Amino acid sequence: MSKIAITGAAGRMGRTLIEIIQQTPGAELTGAVERPGISIIGADAGEVAGVGALGVKIVDNLESILADFDVLVDFTIADATAVNLEVCATANKAMVIGTTGLSEAQTARVRALAQKMPIVFAPNYSVGVNATFKLLEIAAQIFGDDVDIEISEAHHRHKVDAPSGTALKMGEIVAAELDRDLSEVAVYGREGITGERSRETIGFSTVRAGDIIGEHTVMFAGAGERLEITHRAHSRSNFAQGAVRSALWLEDRQAGLFDMQDVLGLKAIKA
Repeated sequence: MSKIAITGAAGRMGRTLIEIIQQTPGAELTGAVERPGISIIGADAGEVAGVGALGVKIVDNLESILADFDVLVDFTIADATAVNLEVCATANKAMVIGTTGLSEAQTARVRALAQKMPIVFAPNYSVGVNATFKLLEIAAQIFGDDVDIEISEAHHRHKVDAPSGTALKMGEIVAAELDRDLSEVAVYGREGITGERSRETIGFSTVRAGDIIGEHTVMFAGAGERLEITHRAHSRSNFAQGAVRSALWLEDRQAGLFDMQDVLGLKAIKA
């Protein structure tokens, strides 16, 4: 039985994670954390998530429950994740990190600490999105430099980072297949007289509106035709299912930095 703790336990994703853990054989919720000062501290995590009492109280200090879990699942904000990472590294705990918007320094710290602890760190835990990543490798190989590439994404109005981590990962995958450096060729939105588009650029466009869970489209547009590869999420449960699957996969694994491609075995599939 894998003992799992959740941070951001009262948030939308946190509540969904608790629900999925309860539905997953071999997984057990043994810890729940929220930020200090909110009213649900001390409440039963299962009751907050709407799945019934679980006997797991929501606490405001991760260090107070270190003896209770094996894996921490963190879908919060960058600064909170950075703090939780240091706590877990000191206590030799595994982590599943779904937080996006980490700075370059914070991401480098994840890589460094993965040398002493097992971490799954992915921009998106959906099985469908990770299948999409593999399809993008194939499409980029087929089209090469003969098409224009644009990436569009849409999320709910509460998302704080843009473009999404998933969209950036899509850009990284395509750029790598085409031997381009995304930091040099990415264009984040256009306005005014921009001039003719350069073939080497990879464009990004972002929508933030309503309660959109997540939509991503990558367009490969050539002369006379275009291919669009799209993934649409209808529920947060698919992300939670992938995260819990990752937590179970980490059981008994040694230090290392992994992603959902490792968890799903997709790296063994040749593009």
